[in-house]
Amino acid sequence: MRAVLAAAPRRNVENTPGLAMQITAAAPAIAYTSGWPHRAQVRLGEPEWARGSAPTLLIGSTLVVCPQLVEVEPKLVKYTLTEQQADMLRQIAAASGAVPIAPKSSSTAWALEQRGLIKRSWRGSGHVAVVTSDGRYFLKHGKHPKEVQAEKERLAGDAEQAEHAPADGSELIARLQSATTGKLTVPDPGPRTRGRWRAAYYDALHHGHVPGEHKLRWTGRQRGDCVFTLVDEEAEKAAQPPPVPTIDVPDVLHRPHQLVRATRKALGRSKTVVDTRGTPEAIPLHVSREQADRALRIMHALLTEAESRGYQVETRTEHHRGQAEHQMVIVIRGHALPLAITEQTTKVPHEPTAQQIRQQQRNPWTRIPKFDHKFNGRLELGAPAKSWYQHSYTHRDSARWTLESRLGHLLHDLEQRAAAAERQQREEELRKAEQRRRWYAAVAHARERQLERHRAGVLVEQVRARLRADEIRAFCRAARTRADGASAAAEELEWLQWAEAYADRIDPLCAPLVAPPDPPASREALRELLQGDLYTHPWPFDGKGRWMPPEEEVTQYP
Repeated sequence: MRAVLAAAPRRNVENTPGLAMQITAAAPAIAYTSGWPHRAQVRLGEPEWARGSAPTLLIGSTLVVCPQLVEVEPKLVKYTLTEQQADMLRQIAAASGAVPIAPKSSSTAWALEQRGLIKRSWRGSGHVAVVTSDGRYFLKHGKHPKEVQAEKERLAGDAEQAEHAPADGSELIARLQSATTGKLTVPDPGPRTRGRWRAAYYDALHHGHVPGEHKLRWTGRQRGDCVFTLVDEEAEKAAQPPPVPTIDVPDVLHRPHQLVRATRKALGRSKTVVDTRGTPEAIPLHVSREQADRALRIMHALLTEAESRGYQVETRTEHHRGQAEHQMVIVIRGHALPLAITEQTTKVPHEPTAQQIRQQQRNPWTRIPKFDHKFNGRLELGAPAKSWYQHSYTHRDSARWTLESRLGHLLHDLEQRAAAAERQQREEELRKAEQRRRWYAAVAHARERQLERHRAGVLVEQVRARLRADEIRAFCRAARTRADGASAAAEELEWLQWAEAYADRIDPLCAPLVAPPDPPASREALRELLQGDLYTHPWPFDGKGRWMPPEEEVTQYP
């Protein structure tokens, strides 16, 4: 497969200041063809110098390279086989005909088929496979033919690519300075091209072409991509976090911490195991007797340093499922972080005792453990097991360092954990405040709609009453006109007088106009207009319908 990604004036990628090596610096271009990942292989166009900004690669649903012509060819990322895949390939190649594939080996056969080493087909009730010419070539030479062909193509353009490499160190530095990221990547060059870049690199180092306060770095000296980076050492040092201060552990405790003294008294008389995890007012320990003194010295140094930084050290007792749990915590800005120190164990074969052997002889169903867990002398300090913070800030002895050298990092992790909890708490408070503000704003909006609906209803009724009064008056005038010149009956006149008086009573314009009283602002009155839970927060209206939110920061009612 060969895909032209962008058509534009052709120019050479290697020859561009800033280089098209930024294409691989941004992200490796990955294409998926026939269900197998391929890496985009960039082919260079005709040599042509180009000035200006370096080309970029946009990777998304489409691949775009501007402003040059680039062709992409698929290249298998992995041709090597596992031992299980190689054994199946040899079995299939040794057979004279098609070999049935067991269901448990279907994934292995699929991997071989994707590499083109075998060909599968369905026969009867299952798959059968035969070896391909590529598979026989792989067994004979130990390499995939496509891999060999790709290597030949890579080396075929080695001489042409070498011509576009920088001539000396000054040109290499100029290209690095023109690159936007200060980094150049040469994708897996041939030996001649790699040698030219190597010569330019050492020329820049030994002839003073590297600017002051900068450092030139190079990776990929023997194989793979060559990556050249021009680094500002001062900026890099400034961007690095400050070193974590160490905590010194004394060899002898002259004035131990008060919790260390209390723990010493609670150690007991056991000569093998020290376990104070269930002891109140003590440091949780579970170590061998030989490591007890070291564990106490470590805890003395850690607790003393924590208190010197202004943190509180205390013991707590909590009840969980009817049982009392004793903890020692370091409180950092209101966040309690529990600690416990234990000794790691190693699984060793169990040696049955004479009593266990006799018991098994009497009762064959008795099970004798196969392994024992023996203390190995490596201490571990961090969150207790089965706690909320388990494995969050645990440090231990290892082949590279001791627990004493990691105390500063442990205390730093506790501070980071407390800071993260504080940020999370602050974000939660802001979220709840925003939720509360929106709820009160919705209540205020519902109250506005209620008032508007109520007043609109009153206004419509007044207009209707006015029209009705005018109609009654017109009726009365028509009746009097009909009886004009003739004597009207006394009953008719009485009726017309009452009708005219009634029209004056229902006419709103016969009296000064005033706004109607507001409807009640209770939850039940606003239930129809307010969607959601009406009892989420305290109700902001009093019995007289006045806006009185419980907190000043809540949105004011207009």
